Amino acid sequence: MADRELSLRYGMNPHQAPAKVFVDEGKLPIEVLNGKPGYINLLDALNSWQLVHELQRTLGLPAAASFKHVSPAGAAVAVPLTEELRRAYFVSDELSPLATAYARARGADRMCSFGDWAALSEVVDVPTAQLLRREVSDGVIAPGYEPQALAILREKKAGAYPVVQIDPNYVPPDLETRQVYGVRFEQKRNDARPTNALFERRVTRLKQISEAALRDMMVAFITLKYTQSNSVCLVKDGQVIGNGAGQQSRVHCTRLAGQKADTWWLRQHPAVLDMRFKKGLGRPERDNAIDQFLREDVIAAEERLWRENYRVAPERLAPHERRAWLDKLDGVTLGSDAFIPFPDTINRAAQSGVRYIMQPGGSVRDEDVIAACDEYGMVMVYTGVRLFHH
Repeated sequence: MADRELSLRYGMNPHQAPAKVFVDEGKLPIEVLNGKPGYINLLDALNSWQLVHELQRTLGLPAAASFKHVSPAGAAVAVPLTEELRRAYFVSDELSPLATAYARARGADRMCSFGDWAALSEVVDVPTAQLLRREVSDGVIAPGYEPQALAILREKKAGAYPVVQIDPNYVPPDLETRQVYGVRFEQKRNDARPTNALFERRVTRLKQISEAALRDMMVAFITLKYTQSNSVCLVKDGQVIGNGAGQQSRVHCTRLAGQKADTWWLRQHPAVLDMRFKKGLGRPERDNAIDQFLREDVIAAEERLWRENYRVAPERLAPHERRAWLDKLDGVTLGSDAFIPFPDTINRAAQSGVRYIMQPGGSVRDEDVIAACDEYGMVMVYTGVRLFHH
């Protein structure tokens, strides 16, 4: 039984004990190489692994995800970083392709990625381990680890950092089950995979989709597949730049994703990149300071504390300066896990540089949504595939 189950300290909460993970047949596809992952850690690990594994198989690029509470705060494939993104992500050393993917995944939403679970599609190399060592993270899953990389990670959290290795050849059963309140549910696994053919139904006046946008649609499709619904995500240059997860309203998903994408873009503004922080200020403190700099609802008490992060506190951006910078964001892809019911989603998406939209289609107001896309000069694709995940 040792290779079929793993005992845990407790379940989702400390009072939920005993707890374990196990398989009915065969053996667990995971091995704990360091630390003691918990119940929620392993939920994040298994969901995030599926995401990066599918990204790598679909696009042929190293992939990474930064997970929090069973949804990705960020996900990305290994597209080289611009100099502005290197500075915004606090990356100064040379990165391997896998480390680049994680820097992008972690950089999508650095506030929400604080204390993340990291998922990596390839054997972890030293540059990726060094990047993980510097960030506040709760654990990592990957198909393997170079010996020196594993040694680096085993030093994290005073030796308690959870490191999980998964068998990349593991194939789960076609049927999946779960139990809620003593009732068992069973369904066929969600095996929907994006292909070029899935994005051929282009319903707007504009039809042309670049290779980069097609790649970003695939990133959006796979990310939504492992994001708690309802969900909308925005993607640019092979990485999620805003993920709106678990909202009851489609437009609220879009507003949340758009707000996060706006913050991601504003982090690359010269006023942010040139901030003069106090010497020795840590990454989380810098992230918090940048977040407060970009917020428009900071109260006086927060303002006083915020200024203490700097040698010289920067002048806040005026509304017209913010808007002028945000208007430079373009070529963004929006993915929706279910049909878009009203044009309000399109209106909000346009404010965050969206030019391409991927959704299943099937709303009674499809024509209104298409008309809104045409007004903004967007290309919209109907996949016919809903991607709810709960």
